[in-house]
Formats: sequence, C-alpha cells, structure tokens
Amino acid sequence: MSERPGLRERKKAKTRALIQKEALRLFRAQGYAATTVEQIAEAAEVAPSTVFRYFSTKEDLVVVDQLPAVMEALRAVPAGVGPVPAVRAAVRTALEDQTAEEFADSLERERLVLTVPELWAASLENLTGMIGTVREVLAAREGRDPGDPEIRDVAGAIVGVLMALWFDWTKNQDMDVLAEFDRAMEHLEAGLPL
Repeated sequence: MSERPGLRERKKAKTRALIQKEALRLFRAQGYAATTVEQIAEAAEVAPSTVFRYFSTKEDLVVVDQLPAVMEALRAVPAGVGPVPAVRAAVRTALEDQTAEEFADSLERERLVLTVPELWAASLENLTGMIGTVREVLAAREGRDPGDPEIRDVAGAIVGVLMALWFDWTKNQDMDVLAEFDRAMEHLEAGLPL
C-alpha cells in the first residue's frame, strides 16, 4: 500500500503552500501591516474564505509550528543518546530535510516574527508549547516525569540556546546556521564553560 497522499490531500497542500508563498511575497514587497488577506487571496487566486480555511488568522500565515518535525526526529533518535546530542541530531535532521527554498522561506518568516509585534505575540504560544513538548519528549526518553526539575532545567537550557541562536540567525542571513547550531550544542553539552 502506498504512503503517498491522495490527490485531494496533495491539492490541499499545494493550495496551502501557494497561499503562504504569495503572502510572504506580499509581506516582503509592501510590509506585513499593509498587506490584506484580500490581497493575498487575489494573488493566490483563491477566495478570502479559502485563505481562512487554511490559516485561521493572518498571523498564522507566518507563524509556523516546525516543532512536530523536530519532535518526530527526536523520537527516532536511539535510546541511550543523551538529551543534548539527541536534540542536536533531531534539529539537524529537520533542518537538513528542508529544501533550499523552504529554508529561505523559514528564515524570512522568522525575521518577520521578530520584527512585527503581532507576530511576536502570536509566536509566544508556539514557544511555550515548544518548551512543554521538549520536556515531555525528553522525560519519556529518560523514563522520568516531565515535571522533574532536572528535565525542566535541561529542556530550558536547550530551548534557551536555540532561541539565542534564532535571534542571531534572523539578524545575520550569512550565518552558517547548521555550523553555529553544532557549536552551540557542543558548548551546551560541555557545560557552557567560558
């Protein structure tokens, strides 16, 4: 049996991707605040109601939860690999699975999130969800309770390092984010010596 999505699912995915691509193009050209959902719909050749069928809010066009791909990769890391190297492997897998275009779109969305107040507010829900999910997955990998203070500390340190890297990456498009990510995870695993 084929694991390939059916025609209907592929058409939905294409429509969703087209809407988001046109939204990013318009945000780049005229700014986030100046771009309306109606303009996005027109550019994607769909009705405004179709935009809202795929994206509940205008903010959702930019704020994308990439955590499921990372958590799926984290769950696939063999047992016995420590939390920092496991997260390192999972994030690397998720980033390497992106095409060059997906990576560029991701960078553009992240820059918007950090520069548009409405998007920053909308992304906070993703951030708190990310911390909770990382805690749950790490706790399950270690056979511990997600409320365990040591699990909290490890998850917080990992997410903190990722956020610091995220802020730098959105300001410096020439950064080799994979190399910096590896360096940051090595530093964290070494205990953050100065």
